[in-house]
Amino acid sequence: MTLAEHARPDLEAHTHATRAPFAQVAAELRAVLGARLVAYLGGVRETRAVHGWAEGERTPGQEVQQRLRFALRIALPIAAADSDAVAQAWFQGLNPQLDDRSPARLLRDGDLEDVGPAVVAASRAFLVGG
Repeated sequence: MTLAEHARPDLEAHTHATRAPFAQVAAELRAVLGARLVAYLGGVRETRAVHGWAEGERTPGQEVQQRLRFALRIALPIAAADSDAVAQAWFQGLNPQLDDRSPARLLRDGDLEDVGPAVVAASRAFLVGG
């Protein structure tokens, strides 16, 4: 059963992003969103760090790991329902449900406990309503 076929793709994505080794999380997120966007989410300037995370050669701090696990949780259902390109556009675009702020910027700059629920709600609304 693929993620898109699951009754609650966001729940399956949450479970996967939580349980997967961090190198796998970084590799999957890099595959869906691209290294530049993952670097932005991770607060690093160079994609070299992202490649190091994905290869298991480097490990970022806990806060960055949490942020990237959360981003994977959001990206997987969007990519499964549409495409990687749509997931990238969703993360970067100004979202009316987030007061015209981009999910990527909120996740990079905000406290996950504060911005996380709003980003989840916006992603669910996008998946349901397009």
